[in-house]
Amino acid sequence: MALSPRLDLRQSQSLVMTPQLQQAIKLLQLSSIELSAFVEAELEQNPLLERDDSAPAATAEEAPQPDASDIPVMEPRPDAPMVDALPGQADEAPLDLDYDNTFTNNGTMDESGDLSGDFGNRGGRLDFSDDGDFEQTLTREETLRDHLMSQLNLDITESGDRLIGIYLIEMLDEAGYLIGDLDALAQSLGCDLARVEAVLARVQRFDPAGLFARSLSECLALQLRERDRLDPCMQTLLDNLELLGRRDLPQLMKVCGADAEDLAQMISEIRALDPKPALAFDHHVAPPVTPDVLMRPSTGGGWLVELNNDTLPRVLVNTRYYAKISGASRNKEDKTYLTERFQSANWLVKSLHQRATTILKVATEIVRQQDAFFHRGIQYLRPLVLKDIALEISMHESTVSRVTANKYIATPRGIFELKYFFTQALGGSDGGEAHSAEAVRHRIKTLIDQEPATDILSDDKIVDILKAEGVDIARRTVAKYRESMHIPSSVQRRRDKMMQV
Repeated sequence: MALSPRLDLRQSQSLVMTPQLQQAIKLLQLSSIELSAFVEAELEQNPLLERDDSAPAATAEEAPQPDASDIPVMEPRPDAPMVDALPGQADEAPLDLDYDNTFTNNGTMDESGDLSGDFGNRGGRLDFSDDGDFEQTLTREETLRDHLMSQLNLDITESGDRLIGIYLIEMLDEAGYLIGDLDALAQSLGCDLARVEAVLARVQRFDPAGLFARSLSECLALQLRERDRLDPCMQTLLDNLELLGRRDLPQLMKVCGADAEDLAQMISEIRALDPKPALAFDHHVAPPVTPDVLMRPSTGGGWLVELNNDTLPRVLVNTRYYAKISGASRNKEDKTYLTERFQSANWLVKSLHQRATTILKVATEIVRQQDAFFHRGIQYLRPLVLKDIALEISMHESTVSRVTANKYIATPRGIFELKYFFTQALGGSDGGEAHSAEAVRHRIKTLIDQEPATDILSDDKIVDILKAEGVDIARRTVAKYRESMHIPSSVQRRRDKMMQV
């Protein structure tokens, strides 16, 4: 066969991931916070985009609905919010302020009601101009450092010891424990270690008790000393906390030289202590989860599912501005730039609309599939995988996976991530119906919570109970689910309940 160059014509299909398509896929998996940040960045760099607060967000009617007559989708109404106003807010009367016209400065009030005197203002009148920032006068929560510094300034007057105390305050972690090396602190400050330890002993008496401890036993000892309950027997118990952690009561009674009644009383006192005293000053409030989808019962039966308008960015393309500046452009570079910005703006608006309708389709199908869960509880959560939803709404599994990532739905049973409803299936005994892994995990926790102190359920016993209820499960699976819920073993639970008794 001779080798020679030749031309062939072949026809094939391939998927080209254009930048616009990549952007649309990226928008699907963004959370509401990430989407808002992305849209804000686009608004800054694209002059043809503008925010439209008056435009309605994507509604349920704009999304192709699955064939589910029992789950209608209602268009959001601005005059019917999902959450009612707090009672008393709508008709709350305005505050009636009564000011006491008494001034202790050098000024006086004349007969006309004007203030005279030296107030540092114009014409002897109070000046309420915006020279100062009103927000600087607002109060704030007291931090741990502020609380300790106020005590340090009152208790320690010597400047050198006060400096050591400031460094010790800076060495506290978020739980109130002292981190770092005292030897290194003494060397850096050029003082003796004994002086640092003396200051440490003084600051350990600050409020709240238990701060500046270097271990858990020392933290508990400081609190017991504050209550005048740190006797030698209690100190011995604190030195053997590992035995208390193992619930080895016979060995503890032997080491402490106490009977069962005295040991139970000491353990009760230790339980009343705070192992992390500094957390009382942690005023950080976790931001609440904002649901992307809202769900509520329908008066005619079924459920109403709609998008949360507060999480949907509303942007539009300013075509009038585009027509004005494109007509005034003369060079090719300006026209090319405007065309690209116009196409990018149109594609972003289209991608946001497609994202909203896709989320609504997926959420609606999830609600239809898990209808028994919303009516009857977690024990009726059915096993569900991405493929089940993808087949019903004619989408790819990867699309469903991106849509359900970092998205939340507000239901009558609480706020859940959409990923929560996808659980593995556990086969039923004797070929029965499959069970959701999450429902089985909840059943295991219920059985353990209801077990009496005299009859602790072992993992084998739980397996027998579940098999009698139609769940085909292995012992290692029960142990895995129990450990994932941070539930101790049957031996540990028996020791815990014996101590409580």
